[in-house]
Amino acid sequence: MSKVFHASLHGLSSVKERELSTLDLTTTQWSHLDIESSNFYLFIPQNSFLRTEYDRYWKITDIFPINSVGIVTSRDALTIHWSQEEILRTVNDFANLPVEIARLKYNLGEDSRDWKVDLAQKDLKRSEISVNGITPILYRPFDTRQTYYTGRSKGFHCMPRGEVLRHMLAGENLGLSFMRQASLEGDYNHFFVTTDLIDNRAFYSNKGIMQIAPLYLYPTTPGEIEMGITRKPNIAPEFLAQIEQNFGYTSTPESIFHYIYAIFHCPEYRSRYAEFLKGDFPRVPLTRNVDLFRQLGELGEQLVNLHLMKSPILDQTSSPFIDNGGGWIVDAGHPKYESGKVVINKQKDGFMDVPEAVWNFHVGGYQVCQKWLKDRKGRTLSQDDIRHYQKIVVALGQSIDLMAKIDAAIPNWPLDAEYN
Repeated sequence: MSKVFHASLHGLSSVKERELSTLDLTTTQWSHLDIESSNFYLFIPQNSFLRTEYDRYWKITDIFPINSVGIVTSRDALTIHWSQEEILRTVNDFANLPVEIARLKYNLGEDSRDWKVDLAQKDLKRSEISVNGITPILYRPFDTRQTYYTGRSKGFHCMPRGEVLRHMLAGENLGLSFMRQASLEGDYNHFFVTTDLIDNRAFYSNKGIMQIAPLYLYPTTPGEIEMGITRKPNIAPEFLAQIEQNFGYTSTPESIFHYIYAIFHCPEYRSRYAEFLKGDFPRVPLTRNVDLFRQLGELGEQLVNLHLMKSPILDQTSSPFIDNGGGWIVDAGHPKYESGKVVINKQKDGFMDVPEAVWNFHVGGYQVCQKWLKDRKGRTLSQDDIRHYQKIVVALGQSIDLMAKIDAAIPNWPLDAEYN
């Protein structure tokens, strides 16, 4: 039987070069890898005890079997805009231009296999362009923009994922966002919630693409609608059976969603299983303690409302905006964080009283307070933009507090039916 060994070296380039110049196969400090006990063959050291513990949990794609990656637009600058007026004006203009004129005007480059100018134009014309086709899209965490959605592949959007995302448009719904693989740098924080469509790069990773799972599935064929079929939960019967076995009743779909959202925002969960979260779909431990299930569900619901920007807490005044004559424009090289103030330009317009922990908070691989403003480089912030950013600051601050409460609520790990 072959054996696999591993060694790693960390530090500055100069230090690594010096060390490597003195090492060879015989002098390197190798560690033996037990890859036989893993299904992933990652060829890096792993905690086999925690791996066994983690593998007992429910994989999120087994709980929510209908799921998909987010929309691939292939041409963000053309398909995603700041307002309904901008996207409607763009699609009307683009659809009626000669192909090569449209290509030049919108800087679209050469056609690709799955996106072509003429197919995008034909798709728009087929939809009989109107305001009804405009829909919000979660472009980045806390950053919702506008797009025109037909749901047809190789059209205006390269891959619109209509087979799944149509359920987000058919009626009231919640979508859980997560990621199968993430870059190995930093903490794992690739979870979010939306009621809208979602872009495939709403999370950042140099490995994977984010996924979305709708909580409800809506009837989509004329036959289903005529038969009066209503929405149904996108939750596996086996998982519902486990819930009923643990608690003696079946929880509402929302309660299950909120519980899972709380688990995914538990700092101990993220740190305990960090090496596994970065390599596969996240897994959900299910407690047998009904009081704990309800407590986590309540905390998860508060988080969901914060992240959807629906919590009444967001109406509180926070982080006043100071106008120093910079015209509220986000300059290149900004924002910058200076002693509790987020500065957006050279004249030092900016937001006061932003806690450092909030400034550094990451969602989906993005530093939210920095990324949201950086994406608006060269733009003049509106009053609505300023108020939205202030709400983001509140939402992140409250999220930090709720995550601590979730951590404190869980008495011990591992958290699954066998132990609780």
